[in-house]
Amino acid sequence: MNMERTTLINSEFFSGRPSFQDASIAECVGSQGVLAAWHAGFSREGARMLDGVQGDFAVGLHLEDGKVFLAVDRFAIRSLCYRLDGNQLLFAERADDLAGPGCELDPQAIYDYFYFHFIPSPRTIFKGVFRLPPGHYAVFENGRLKIERYWVPKFIEPAKGDFGSLRDEFLELLKHAVADTLDGSKPGCFLSGGTDSSTVAGMIGKVCGKPAATFSIGFDAEGFDEMEYARIAAHRFGTEHHEYYVTPEDLIRSIPAVACHYDQPFGNSSALPAYYCAKMASEGGLTRILAGDGGDELFGGNARYAKQKVFGLYNSIPNSLRTGVIEPGLLETPLGRAPFFSKAASYVRQARVPLPDRTQTYNLMSRLGVRDILTPNFLEQVDLGEPLLQQKEIWREIGAASQLNHELAFDWRYTLAECDLPKVVGTTALAGIQVGFPMLNEKLVNFSMRLPNHYKLNGLKLRWFFKEALRGFLPDETIAKKKKGFGLPFGVWAAKNIQLRTMAEDSVQCLVDRKIMRADFVDALFTKHLYEHPSYYGEMIWISVMLAQWLDGHPLSTSN
Repeated sequence: MNMERTTLINSEFFSGRPSFQDASIAECVGSQGVLAAWHAGFSREGARMLDGVQGDFAVGLHLEDGKVFLAVDRFAIRSLCYRLDGNQLLFAERADDLAGPGCELDPQAIYDYFYFHFIPSPRTIFKGVFRLPPGHYAVFENGRLKIERYWVPKFIEPAKGDFGSLRDEFLELLKHAVADTLDGSKPGCFLSGGTDSSTVAGMIGKVCGKPAATFSIGFDAEGFDEMEYARIAAHRFGTEHHEYYVTPEDLIRSIPAVACHYDQPFGNSSALPAYYCAKMASEGGLTRILAGDGGDELFGGNARYAKQKVFGLYNSIPNSLRTGVIEPGLLETPLGRAPFFSKAASYVRQARVPLPDRTQTYNLMSRLGVRDILTPNFLEQVDLGEPLLQQKEIWREIGAASQLNHELAFDWRYTLAECDLPKVVGTTALAGIQVGFPMLNEKLVNFSMRLPNHYKLNGLKLRWFFKEALRGFLPDETIAKKKKGFGLPFGVWAAKNIQLRTMAEDSVQCLVDRKIMRADFVDALFTKHLYEHPSYYGEMIWISVMLAQWLDGHPLSTSN
């Protein structure tokens, strides 16, 4: 079921579930409604009122003095876009609602999409249409637009902590976060079998006094199916469990609808399985589903955090030894190419690159070669260095924090706000249900920012505190498993299924016809590379397919 969408441009609105901490503003919600509460809060305190608003929200207001006020929550769970039209500021939830007939596409945004697999705010695919970044507000007055960030994470980073008291506080906060995210309808959640979704499933049972309805996706592909772990969690908590195995035929049917549902190209390959999971929940009678996104980014659960810690150790070696012995020996002589020393040389090369630059070492565009993928004509219209410049600016904005907490806050922007949350919000909306994210409850986020660093990454043990605090509640198998999520075996299937491969090849050919991608690269992609490394090159094909399908559903020119 697809929810009918109403286009509202420049009409006052709010979305999400804001919670006002000021008692008088909260009282206004009950007596006059949420929109009136927003007006009351802004009239009294201006943008400072946002410090006292929790939950997910987007709001656009026309104020009595002629100002326009826009704001989104800390993680931009709810979206808000805007466009200047002469002396008027237009705003709407979706970028494509503001584009209008003949609006040009932005080549830089298309390049950003290839680079990130999504288009980071504030840019959108449309020239002149922008998206308000997470934790930002905008005020438009007398023809001038001011955009400010109202929330920057502040990490306390104590040297040590009392595990027992912190565990008890954490478990209570987690329970309340799940309770606050439910809405009284039939309770249920995504269940990948990982730590976060399993925790949410179990906590729903504690909060509601009855088991959650859980929904899991599987794949008949070696190395991709995690249904075993979902079943372990479902059995542990006695959930009303539902399963669906996505097939190549499902992709052929649903890729166009999912791609075109978004207001701009979106390449997270987990979107298709997330859609089928949400669709199953909708058909099972749910109107709202909870998702576990955020736990890894709050509590140190991604493998790259341990990897970057290992690279960071290089800087603890005395500079004289690094620059006088190690680097000349490994990087400037044949020694570094010898079998035994080549890995050491690779380590040194990567360790010398500062963060956040180092995070892009394995970027698909860098590894495959930008100039081998995209046409010279297209590349003339873009700045290849702009994505990294934006990342560096975001990294600087984080301010005083350890390397680990810098990485976490960086991921709050790029992994959560720009990628994972839009994936879930978009696909649940397409399926006709709402979604909530208890792991992103403000009190839980604040709690994570005052944990000692070694509680998040203990040696090289990921999310140590989270797992230890939940030991005995979660199954041991869940705590011990490695993170995968709803990874899609697209490349593996495309290499074997001729119908899926043909659909993909026809789609990507459109990017050749538009003179975005090079014909020789696309030819090699489908005739050679896909069969050599299906998963790796399948990701390149996937993001290209989703871009092509979106462009096909939004027939606007890419030319200047």
